[in-house]
Amino acid sequence: VAFILFAYLIPSILSTDSSSRISSPFVKRGTSGNKSHEPNEHITIPTETIETMSGANPNDEILLDSNPQNSAEQHDRVCIIGSGNWGSAIATLVGRNCARLPHVETQVSMWVYEETVQMEDGTERKLTEVINEQHENVKYLPGIKLPENVVAVPDLAEACDQATLLIFVLPHQFLPRLMPIIKANCHPSCRGVSLIKGLDFCPDTKNPVLISRSIEEAMGDDFQCGVLMGANVASEVALGQMCESTLASNFGAPADELTRQIFDHPPSFRVQHISDVAGAEVCGALKNVIALGAGFVDGLNLGGNTKAALLR
Repeated sequence: VAFILFAYLIPSILSTDSSSRISSPFVKRGTSGNKSHEPNEHITIPTETIETMSGANPNDEILLDSNPQNSAEQHDRVCIIGSGNWGSAIATLVGRNCARLPHVETQVSMWVYEETVQMEDGTERKLTEVINEQHENVKYLPGIKLPENVVAVPDLAEACDQATLLIFVLPHQFLPRLMPIIKANCHPSCRGVSLIKGLDFCPDTKNPVLISRSIEEAMGDDFQCGVLMGANVASEVALGQMCESTLASNFGAPADELTRQIFDHPPSFRVQHISDVAGAEVCGALKNVIALGAGFVDGLNLGGNTKAALLR
């Protein structure tokens, strides 16, 4: 009986607040960089710049600190970290939105791991040069034009320089070596949104670790990271086919709504907001497992009942 109780309780003990005991593979964020504004400087923000914000009265004005996370006066500077298939697809939407939204700088920096690509005429060119000249990621998203305000940058420090919103969209195993550069160059009040689907695992406890939590621990200084999760095929998003996604974040008002607007691109890409970051991230990871199983069911011709059993 004692053995059974021990075996039953140990997993619960390990899972209780395990994140506080995980030794992050990333380094902690320092206090590099100076704020471009006084932290206690109050500004008045017209509510018409914060469209559809929950509870906003168009006849009122909002008094907030001059901070990119909670102010429409301080323009957001967006950096997309990653330029693969999904990164380039989301850049088409983010680029168009940043070109029209009043609270965001027009230019969007997209960090691109520099590669040499072979062109149709047989010549070899750097991928960033091709993206910036032809506005197309010919290697990872061919045939889709990127907005001209999306600029490919091969230097990570330059790409995220003073960025107030970091969009992480790359394989999570590359994060450890990138995080020290990111934390040293972004704006001190920066926030993040992870589009990375999957879970990491603590090497010590073997417990699952949220990617967003790992990013937060690496950045430190109360850095907050939300997630954008949905059943989205990158090529279909880029082609403007109807898709939906969920932004989960706890940045506070009005930053949650301002961030949602950067991704939302109706009618082709609808984004809803929730506050359950962990729930959205876990469901985003498990969704892929179910999708693989559904594909196996189709491949084995097992029928609808088997697929329904899997989904249940």
